[in-house]
Parts: sequence; structure tokens; C-alpha cells
Amino acid sequence: MTQQANNPLHGITLELIVTSLVEYYGWEELGMRIDIRCFNSDPSVKSSLKFLRKTPWARKKVEDLYLHVQAVEGDLED
Repeated sequence: MTQQANNPLHGITLELIVTSLVEYYGWEELGMRIDIRCFNSDPSVKSSLKFLRKTPWARKKVEDLYLHVQAVEGDLED
């Protein structure tokens, strides 16, 4: 098994990332920050997870936004 010491997302599920960002920004603001259909057209966590798991570039944008907010605001899970 490989070490994950340098991976800040290790142990954080995609569902937790999406849920945290929705709680922080709301769907409308999240859709403006990352312009993908699953955030702008009838958004839900389930549809977003399905899309993001199949679309690496979109997942990267979501993960990067999450890491940015974590760096600026601190722990979003609190």
C-alpha cells in the first residue's frame, strides 16, 4: 500500500467534499464558481457525485476549490 502523507484529500470522500461546499456556498454560488451542469440544473448531491466520479477534470476543480476553502477558512467539517 502506498503512503498518502502528502495527499491532503486522503480519507475525505467526494460526498463529504460536495456536501461541505454546498453548505458553505449553496448550489447557486457553487454553480457560478464551477460552471458545470450538475451544479446549475436541478442540482443534487447524488447527481453531482455521479457526474464527478466519471469526469476527472470536473472532479479536480471541485477538489481544488475544497482545498482552497480549507486553506482560507479552516476545517469545513466543523
